[in-house]
Amino acid sequence: MNNNSNSLAKLLPMMLCFFAMGFVDLVGIASNYVKADLDLTDSQANIFPSLVFFWFLIFSVPTGMLMNRIGRKKTVLLSLAVTFASLLLPVFGDGYALMLISFSLLGIGNALMQTSLNPLLSNVVSGERLASSLTFGQFVKAIASFLAPYLAMWGALQAIPTFGLGWRVLFPIYMVVAVFAILLLSATPITEEQPDKASGFADCLKLLGKPFILLSFLGIMCHVGIDVGTNTTAPKILMERIGMTLTEAGFATSLYFIFRTLGCFSGAFILRAVSSRIFFLISAICMMLAMIGLFAFDSQTVIYICIALIGFGNSNVFSIIFSQALLAMPDKKNEVSGLMIMGLFGGTVFPLLMGVASDAIGQNGAVAVMTAGVIYLLAYTLKIKH
Repeated sequence: MNNNSNSLAKLLPMMLCFFAMGFVDLVGIASNYVKADLDLTDSQANIFPSLVFFWFLIFSVPTGMLMNRIGRKKTVLLSLAVTFASLLLPVFGDGYALMLISFSLLGIGNALMQTSLNPLLSNVVSGERLASSLTFGQFVKAIASFLAPYLAMWGALQAIPTFGLGWRVLFPIYMVVAVFAILLLSATPITEEQPDKASGFADCLKLLGKPFILLSFLGIMCHVGIDVGTNTTAPKILMERIGMTLTEAGFATSLYFIFRTLGCFSGAFILRAVSSRIFFLISAICMMLAMIGLFAFDSQTVIYICIALIGFGNSNVFSIIFSQALLAMPDKKNEVSGLMIMGLFGGTVFPLLMGVASDAIGQNGAVAVMTAGVIYLLAYTLKIKH
């Protein structure tokens, strides 16, 4: 009983950290509000989500080396401190330069957290419980993701006291949560095992010479690109075609995260009954049907169905590709893991391309860029071994 209570006491701060990990997804709805406030083009506004995910390219592997120096817990605490700073800045305004700095810090903090939090959790739970705890952590993360548009909407409508912040009230709300996460994790004793040997950039980049690892890396880029792209573009599609206001269209982002969360949970059970290849194919087909629907229809109901299909379809792509890459080179897990996390850089490439395409021909241009990513994932299905 005492062991269970002790384990639960350590698990609660970890879950609060997973909630803080979800703060990165506020960039989608926030970039839309900044675009409206500052009268930006799509290309200018899409720099914000691109900037957030650019830092995964720079910081993922160095974070692994940092963990070997200072430990996983201190690395997570550092990530929370950087996240706190990123959430503090928008309280003072939403000028273009200020928001660029804020989103850069948000990306750096999240890169540190994504790389260090999962390994830290393995020091608290192990064996069969680890997989279920990681799944629950992703669920908690998703709660923060789909709450962000609602908090922004309430602030914009002045439905809650915002102290003049308007939609930006979501930043101090999440900032308070980050403070609690720092305090609780700091007060939680966690025993860490001896660190693994750190991998350098050269060790990771060499693996791109292996065809399947390269294909998996590109698959991760497409997955994250579609994820960030939908997060950012879904409200714009509704605004362009239905004439919704940004506040009304913000629900689309929450809808995406709701179905992505449902997909994570159902995927854990579906994968017990069917092979990874079959489920990956089903997921990719869901996304392709959604892309066709977004091209062909302007109905609000159909658009919502398409967004839900993307959320469900894209929910398990990362875990399947990641596990396939590890199985392909079990003796190089550290290097493969670092490289796959670097693949989150796709969240930078796709929004930039989508911004240029949508400025040129409207939101169909953005959908076309995401469709290219879905086609790649369909082709990747052929390479999945089982």
